[in-house]
Amino acid sequence: MTDPDTILLTAEAGMDKALDYLKQELRGVRTGRASPAMVEFLKVEAYGSMSDLKALAAISVPEPTQILIKPFDSTIVSAIKSAIEKSGLGVNPMVEAKQIRIQLPSMSSERRQKDAARIKKMGEEAKVVIRNSRRDANKLTDTLGKGSAANVPEDEIKTLKEEIQALLEKFEKDVDARVDEKTKEVLTV
Repeated sequence: MTDPDTILLTAEAGMDKALDYLKQELRGVRTGRASPAMVEFLKVEAYGSMSDLKALAAISVPEPTQILIKPFDSTIVSAIKSAIEKSGLGVNPMVEAKQIRIQLPSMSSERRQKDAARIKKMGEEAKVVIRNSRRDANKLTDTLGKGSAANVPEDEIKTLKEEIQALLEKFEKDVDARVDEKTKEVLTV
């Protein structure tokens, strides 16, 4: 039997996961400045499996418009170059000996608008996951009032549903704030 506190904690954990995932995704969205986060989670096919780029190379930003990638194993330079080209970042990686340099061109207004739309979509997807956590919590809450072992009063169930809704609103506000902040960052020239 689940109790109201467990239901609330489970809902919050689910919503928190969605928010953390959104933060991670937003780090990878390109703004006017270079950031290692843009490429560190790119999937690279190396050693027979797909791995995050950050596990295969040291990533640094020597200048505000450059990213430097130094693979730990120089035999995978071409695999990394290929992954960057397929990523849709709109950058051209240049191989220099045993490292890859990415020169970030200035973003066109069209590219900025596309990225802003992509950010908004990420925010909406996070909200869907958050709302699903609320739905699951409300279903569990409804089961507390039914059955032969129902020992939870109706007013407590009503309060629990209100707390779940308040949690949803808090997380949705947080998603909106992060999406707005990142959108501003992308649209600023």
